[in-house]
Amino acid sequence: MADRIKVLIVDDSALVRQMLTEMLARDSGIEVVGSATDPYMAREKIKKLNPDVLTLDVEMPRMDGLTFLSNLMRLRPMPVVMVSSLTESGAAVTLQALELGAIDFVTKPKVDLAHTLDDYALEIREKIRVAAGARVQERREPSLAAKPVAVAEKYSADVILQRDGPRRPFKTTESIIAIGASTGGTEAIKEVLIRMPLNCPGIVITQHIPEAFSGPFARRMDSVSAISVCEAQDGQQVFPGHAYIAPGDRHLMLVRDGARYMCRLNDGPPVNRHRPSVDVLFRSVAANAGQNAVGVILTGMGDDGARGLKEMHEAGAPTIAQDEQTSVVWGMPGQAVKLGGVDKILPLEAVAGQMLRFAEEHAR
Repeated sequence: MADRIKVLIVDDSALVRQMLTEMLARDSGIEVVGSATDPYMAREKIKKLNPDVLTLDVEMPRMDGLTFLSNLMRLRPMPVVMVSSLTESGAAVTLQALELGAIDFVTKPKVDLAHTLDDYALEIREKIRVAAGARVQERREPSLAAKPVAVAEKYSADVILQRDGPRRPFKTTESIIAIGASTGGTEAIKEVLIRMPLNCPGIVITQHIPEAFSGPFARRMDSVSAISVCEAQDGQQVFPGHAYIAPGDRHLMLVRDGARYMCRLNDGPPVNRHRPSVDVLFRSVAANAGQNAVGVILTGMGDDGARGLKEMHEAGAPTIAQDEQTSVVWGMPGQAVKLGGVDKILPLEAVAGQMLRFAEEHAR
């Protein structure tokens, strides 16, 4: 098939190379053109095989994955999906890899959890397909029409939170900013948060991320931002000058206690196959903050958050979507635009300023 995505697997484990090869081979739109045990072999095979996407192990002999990735992005930028362990150190290294330009990551497959391998195979094939069409430095168009695959039932935000009718504006409540993102979002969120002043409104964030990664991600954002950033806790009050990131594997919702905003965590089923889900966060913000909120949807695959952002828009909240040119994947923001729930479509570097202007307009 002429339009198949060519993948090179780079991993020092023969078992992992075999497992990834078998999983990817099940998709007729993907071709594993080769594998390499270390970055030096990978460098030669990239020149010879010209792959479309690389899967890259974080820890390898002779040269670590981060050093290789840094060199690759400087000399031959291409889509890379990292293969990472679900550990504290693995999370930190993977977040660094995303900073260096990796498109996304998957956790290492676990042979002792055979019942989860089908779900894992679906995940990695989807991420390879998305990476093939993602932006590294220049615009890259997807080059395949892969066969549809069986997927789990897709729930809407109704399973977590029923949508209420419009509520009266809350004149005495502080402004709130709600942000949602997925693929490419860890860096996009950083670019927004580093531009936030200490007196900015409270910010609630849902980024699609595993449980082991959300804590390190929040700490990393806290270390580079003037404002305080933390992983959200159930019942935690939302203060100005603070950002609260949804824990991996729990939905984050905004609720009101009198004039105060609070974080509420929920263990309900995945929504749009995600937990945390952006739709859940945005629906809760629409219901509990209404026109006092600002909604922002950043880069990400799929459509999670698109309907929720429209609900915020219909509740009177101004809304922003990251533009296609600066998004790694224009899935979520593109769908939000398509549904008509977006007031401003902006390049990433302009999002923070517009968020603050919208919030200031509300405060007048």
